[in-house]
Amino acid sequence: MRLSGAIGLFALALSFALPTHGAEVKAETLRGPRIGELYMVVVRDPDAAVLALERGKLDVLGDVTRPSDIRRISKNPAFELSMAQGFHMAQVGFNLRKSPWNAPELRRAAAMAIPRDRLVRELFSGYSAPLTTYLPPMSPYCDKEASAPRFDPEGARALLRKAGWTWDPSGVLVPPKGKSPLPPATILSPTAGVAPTTAELADRIAGSLREIGIPVKAEPLDFAAMIQRIDEHKFDLYLMAWQLSRDPDSLYAFYHSSMDVKGGYNQTGLKDAKVDRLLEDLRYAPDEPAARVAARAAQKALSDRLPIIPVYTRFSVAAVSKGWQGTVSTKSMTADNSWSLLAMSPASGPMKPLYWALGDEPRTLNPFTASTATDWQVLGMVYDTLLTVNPNNLEDLPWLARSWKVETVKDPGGLRTRLTFVLRKDVSWQDGSPFTAKDARATLLFLQKNAIPRYFDSVRDVASVSVPDAHTLIVTMKNVSYWHLHSIGGTPIFPAALLGRVKDWRSWQPARNPVPGKAGLTELYGTGPFVFREVRPGDFVRFSRNERFWLIPR
Repeated sequence: MRLSGAIGLFALALSFALPTHGAEVKAETLRGPRIGELYMVVVRDPDAAVLALERGKLDVLGDVTRPSDIRRISKNPAFELSMAQGFHMAQVGFNLRKSPWNAPELRRAAAMAIPRDRLVRELFSGYSAPLTTYLPPMSPYCDKEASAPRFDPEGARALLRKAGWTWDPSGVLVPPKGKSPLPPATILSPTAGVAPTTAELADRIAGSLREIGIPVKAEPLDFAAMIQRIDEHKFDLYLMAWQLSRDPDSLYAFYHSSMDVKGGYNQTGLKDAKVDRLLEDLRYAPDEPAARVAARAAQKALSDRLPIIPVYTRFSVAAVSKGWQGTVSTKSMTADNSWSLLAMSPASGPMKPLYWALGDEPRTLNPFTASTATDWQVLGMVYDTLLTVNPNNLEDLPWLARSWKVETVKDPGGLRTRLTFVLRKDVSWQDGSPFTAKDARATLLFLQKNAIPRYFDSVRDVASVSVPDAHTLIVTMKNVSYWHLHSIGGTPIFPAALLGRVKDWRSWQPARNPVPGKAGLTELYGTGPFVFREVRPGDFVRFSRNERFWLIPR
């Protein structure tokens, strides 16, 4: 996939050269991790993060967002910068479950009131691109013709007037046939201390909405509190950014009515029979061409209904100390990634700890309830999946499974997708026990039985799971879908012995529970490259190298 020309313009605008990608990843040649000890250091304030990098307190700083910081770091010969377009998407979401946000003309007018181009230019200095689509431009399924309306405040007023809206003497909108103006509302956003640009953007968007008569003010919150409000559906609007995946599965997760559950990803509460049907066509597309057709149709329906307002997509920039070598970056991925952690080593001298920046406190270390990117930066060190994504071309790559087969089979219930995974024989859990197909089976059935919201969409269509031998896993689905391989292959696998002891997945605190007879090991263990050791709130999360990791030479 090629990057858009906007990246070249961005580098030109900042008056220095940024490499867009590095050497290609060759997973079969990786032999790591080599790092003995990893510290993920919590640094919420961007100024403090840059200063810590310059003083040698951090080795890797990802998600550098402010152009002034990028310029500053680029002038320091001690660091190397990488940049990628990625799958970032920032959006304003409405709570469609209540008035007035269930009025489609009000949502459309709101979209027309937001000057995306000007906001991006003023806040990001050209470092981000305005967004009007329902998937990031990097996605191969993005339909640029299915988009939210462009900036047109006069058109917004005309649209509202035609629909019967009026304005009171103070300029606040009055609904059709209503006597009272709209009550004050808020747009939730992270605080300026955690995400200064996002907080500023929320304030400016609120100002733009007030200009057409929608009485909105920004309400910055601690991110955990913000997520809780959204999960409990106690909000008017929110501004949130997502890092999505290569597949258009986010459309189903964000907008299908079945995903409108507490803690689910359908945060807006969209319930629309036609959208549901189109998203089901996408979810159960039998092949890639059918998936493309369904993705286009679903995006067109969403552009008509406007449950959210796409605002901008941001390019990722990461800085790494030149005291380390072996980082990996591609067109879609900056150097602050798990591949780098498998390949990095000191540029000279003996092994030393690696200090990696976390932009926020992990919200939870429970893999069943964790939902933020920060949570999974931490948990991703511990847990693995059957398949992974080749960062060079975004194709499937074997991981815990060394091979797989996808078949369409027929039984009395109809056509079904059957997935057969042949698992690696050289993988162990971090407690020393062997990894087998029984662990994968127990994981899928546990997630399905408990209908855990984060995984519900991945496992809901599992009909049966069989284990012919210790290293063969057969998953038969209830139906046929092109996406079943990625849903099952991308699910983190947990140890069966541990799942059997989890009494309440919601309240489980694995990082606090020691494993009997295993010094320093908690129930937060998997097959991943690093072993969780401790968390110091507000300070750091510490890991040590998993000496049993299957990529380390024996």
